[in-house]
Order: sequence, then structure tokens, then C-alpha cells
Amino acid sequence: MTKKVVIDCDVGVDDALALILAFHSPELEVKAITGVNGNVPLNLVFQNIRKVLSLIKPQQKPHIARGADQPLKGKTVHAHSVHGQDGLGGAKIQCEDGEIWWQNYPRHASELILKMAHQSPGEATLIAVGPLTNLALALKQDPLGMKKLKELVIMGGAVRTRGNTTPYAEFNIFSDPLAAQIVFESGLPITLVPLDVTHQVFLIPDWMEEQVKPLNTPFSNFLIEATGYDIETHRFRNRESIFLHDPLAVGVGIDPDLVRIERVPLQVETQEGEYYGKIIEVKEGPEINVCLGVDAERFLELFVSRLI
Repeated sequence: MTKKVVIDCDVGVDDALALILAFHSPELEVKAITGVNGNVPLNLVFQNIRKVLSLIKPQQKPHIARGADQPLKGKTVHAHSVHGQDGLGGAKIQCEDGEIWWQNYPRHASELILKMAHQSPGEATLIAVGPLTNLALALKQDPLGMKKLKELVIMGGAVRTRGNTTPYAEFNIFSDPLAAQIVFESGLPITLVPLDVTHQVFLIPDWMEEQVKPLNTPFSNFLIEATGYDIETHRFRNRESIFLHDPLAVGVGIDPDLVRIERVPLQVETQEGEYYGKIIEVKEGPEINVCLGVDAERFLELFVSRLI
């Protein structure tokens, strides 16, 4: 049985790698991709979704839709310093044959999410690897429709570790804390994949040399180019390693046994200030499945095996 999947993303480098992993995994059937403002502005996110689909060339063309171009509340933030001005680390994707590898959905991403939930009640998994604005908008429109989803797998937050945008907050949650709080309070079955585990899955030069470079596929070559790995100096540009945040969320969708989970009541700090976007463990509240341990080696082997 394949798992029907909707992926909500803000395509930067690791989102692109997550899409490649999802489409190359026979365990998943990607039905739709929705874009949200985040790593880069929404127009670039949508361009990048189409570029990555042109690289993947999926047999079953997914529906794609534009979503929110700003958070529910607060200022828009981007992560160009991490993903480059284009969001793909400057990697070039050639659309050689001119074929379109997607189906455009003319309405808002939140409506496409709800359509997929209604079409396959109790079957569709939503994997969210960007800010949660589209999910919150869908919950506001049709909370009962959202309950038709089988589960949400969310890459976001820093529960018992430091943030990566502030000392307390991770980028996706910091980008729209109000949306995150609405989603956390929804009562939907949520598995959270926070920095606690994504910081344990990363590519280092030895892996690139031994596992990735020899593959010499369009996907391994995209990974090398997008992450700025220099095959002559055997180093990444401006960093020691590359975290696989969003691919791990897809990995959890493929095989939940990759991670160790605890049920934890959580809330999000939505008041502006030092702790804005921080995830807080509370005594009472909706309990969420939080990934706090991961079999990093097994996940990395899975990830690299799907770059063929």
C-alpha cells in the first residue's frame, strides 16, 4: 500500500531534496504540492516547484497550487543566506523537452489541501516543510475537512534544543508562529520533526565523496551543485555540513520507525519579543508526537539510495 501524500513547501535547497526523496520512494504517492512564502518569496517558491518537477519528471503529474505570500501576523522573513537568492543554491535545472510535469490548480493552496483531504478521507498524509500558513488557512476554512487527513508530518521547531533563527526559534515556526499555534491546537494527529532530530542528519564531505559523487545521476549532481560542494577542494561552500531538515520529514512519512517519538503537549509563543516563535512544553494541552531521536545512519542510507 502506497501512502497518498500532499507536500506543503517553501522550496529552498532541502525542500527540493525532500521532493526528490518523496517522488523516488515507492512507499509514497505524491498527489499535490502546495507552495508557501518562506525560504524565498512565493513567486520563487512556485518557480522552484516547477523546476524541481522538471528535474524529477514524475510519471503521475501532481497538482500544484500557490498559497500564502505572507504570514497570518508579523513580518515576512526569508532565508536567502542559506538557500541563495534563487532558493536552489544557484543550481541550474535544464527543462530540455518543454514538457509540463505538473497540473496547475487555479485556486489557493489551502483549497487544494482540503480537496485532497475530501477526495481520500482517512488516507492522505500532509507533509509540511515550510511555515504553516497554508495549513492554518485551511483549518479556518474547513476544520472538519482537515480532520479527513490521516496525519500531518511537520518539519519545524526546536523543542529541547537551540533554534536556528533565534536562540529559541526555528525558521518555519518563527516565520508564522500564529499559524503554528492554530495547527498545534487543531487536534489533528501531528508528528513534529524538529531540529532536535534534523540536526542529527547531515551530509559531510566524506559522504559526498564516497556515497553521492560516484552516483553521477541528475539528482546526485543537483545535490552537489545546490549545496555548493566543491569536488576539487572536497568542501562545502561556507559551511562544514548540510542538514537534511526537510528530507527527514519525508523520511518519517516513509518509515516512522526511523525516529523515537514522545507524546508532548506543546504551545507556541506568538507574542513578539525574545521568545517569539519558541515552542514551549506545557503541562496541559493537545499532545503532539515529537521526534526526539533518529537512526541517522539508516536515514542517510535511505536518502542516498533514492538519488538514483
